[in-house]
Amino acid sequence: MLEKFLDKINFSSYEDFMQNFHINVPDNFNFAYDVVDEWARIAPDKKALLWVNEAGEARQFTFADIKRESDKAASYFMQLGIGHGDMVMLIMKRRYQFWTAITALHKIGATVIPATHLLTEKDIVYRANAADIKAIVAVGDDIVVEHINRALPKSPSVKKVISIGPEIPDGWEDFNRGCDEAPEFVKPEHVNSNDDISLMYFTSGTTGEPKMVAHDFTYPLGHIITAKYWHNLDENSLHFTLADTGWGKAVWGKYYGQWLVGANVFVYDFEKFKPVDVLHMIHNYGITSFCAPPTVFRFLIREDLTQFDLSTLKYCTIAGEALNPSVYDEWLKLTGIKLMEAYGQTETTVTLGTYPFVEPRPGSMGKKGPVYDIALLTSDGRWAEDGEEGEIVVKTHGGKRPVGLFKEYYRDPELTSQQYNNDIYHTGDVAWRDEDGYYWFIGRKDDVIKSSGYRIGPFEVESALMTHPAVVECAITGVPDEIRGQVVKATIVLSKEYKGKESPELIKEIQDHVKHTTAPYKYPRVVEFVDELPKTISGKIRRVEIRNKQQH
Repeated sequence: MLEKFLDKINFSSYEDFMQNFHINVPDNFNFAYDVVDEWARIAPDKKALLWVNEAGEARQFTFADIKRESDKAASYFMQLGIGHGDMVMLIMKRRYQFWTAITALHKIGATVIPATHLLTEKDIVYRANAADIKAIVAVGDDIVVEHINRALPKSPSVKKVISIGPEIPDGWEDFNRGCDEAPEFVKPEHVNSNDDISLMYFTSGTTGEPKMVAHDFTYPLGHIITAKYWHNLDENSLHFTLADTGWGKAVWGKYYGQWLVGANVFVYDFEKFKPVDVLHMIHNYGITSFCAPPTVFRFLIREDLTQFDLSTLKYCTIAGEALNPSVYDEWLKLTGIKLMEAYGQTETTVTLGTYPFVEPRPGSMGKKGPVYDIALLTSDGRWAEDGEEGEIVVKTHGGKRPVGLFKEYYRDPELTSQQYNNDIYHTGDVAWRDEDGYYWFIGRKDDVIKSSGYRIGPFEVESALMTHPAVVECAITGVPDEIRGQVVKATIVLSKEYKGKESPELIKEIQDHVKHTTAPYKYPRVVEFVDELPKTISGKIRRVEIRNKQQH
């Protein structure tokens, strides 16, 4: 499959990769027809999706299955009046129908808006009106249905609400029955051009309403790097990315790149994350590749791994937040597997990565890839030298966007030009680069703490804290201080052994530990112990929520 899109697939070195990797983008590329249906044509029995739920039910789908079911769903959507350019929101958790629905919507040229089931009535109303959403496909469980039903009177653009079960509420369409009863699918005469919007995410910043990140139909091709050269997958891989389908990481790890490579995608459909269940999945199903945020690995290393057969697991990748070296070291000691980090955003695909021919440096995001021209821009507008910190930016040339970079912030030309101007896309993330070309994350521009003239990145303090045995999780934020401007605050979840032992003595011990592990001026002057940190469903720590609580 990759031969259709790449001049060269296997590379002998990082230098070879950087010089000779090139994506050939066909006219009117459509992932559903050019990848999913093509696999169904040339290898119909090839395994595509292995879905398992908490009750122990398991279903293996082939590419022929996905083609058949997505054809039925595409026909059904067309019967409901959904077509080219229509906005359709998917709130589907990890149900297998997500893969049917997204593929079907690509087949008719509609725009897919994946969303988390954590959305409230207010969130749904905002999204529906901001994007003129025409239909919502959702799990039929009480809380999701209640929020959607409450939002509908204030969401006039929404014409259809469709349930995938288990409940089919009054006034809702039945997705499963509708697909089964749909007439034979006939491909529309015109589906899409490369520049049409195929996928859109609402992504929250530190201020204001969520922005709408719009991707065109070529975006999936950018994930060849993700799956082949970061996850290191091939046609024999069984790959497990933990993310819920409402988050951008799902199409990073459970759809586009993995099926371009021909890997079998493993999906564990669960409600509440339990580290031991993840280990059971690897043990029971012979998973070969696993990707999750560092937070998940922090929990896994605290389980008794000797109780599980992890011998099939060959490769592990991390993203979503920076990796603390102590987690890397412990996972390597317990499993023999190096954690391969990468960096990207909802607006991009993998921009910096630890590729198979790049030796990982614990805590580094890796090196530049061949698709994005990455640089660091200092606060005074210079290109940063090695060792200097700066904002990670993508340089484009003559306005030519690299494959995978977002098209625009939908309906917000002002924000688009603010973030992407003068041939530079601004990520808002700060890092530094060492003399060997490895990039090291410091924090969001908004997260960097300015104290007594020092600039302190939260990640370096968190890394120091994580090496203390009392600390299982932590988040560093800045709090206002009359003398210093800001001081460092540590919000800490204690390990089982230290629960109930919170005391001024423990605080001082932790503070002294940081002073000895990193530069003394970075130590947390304020320490708070909590039972849990606020996180997204994919496990990413929400520092913005901690900061907001401090201000109220």
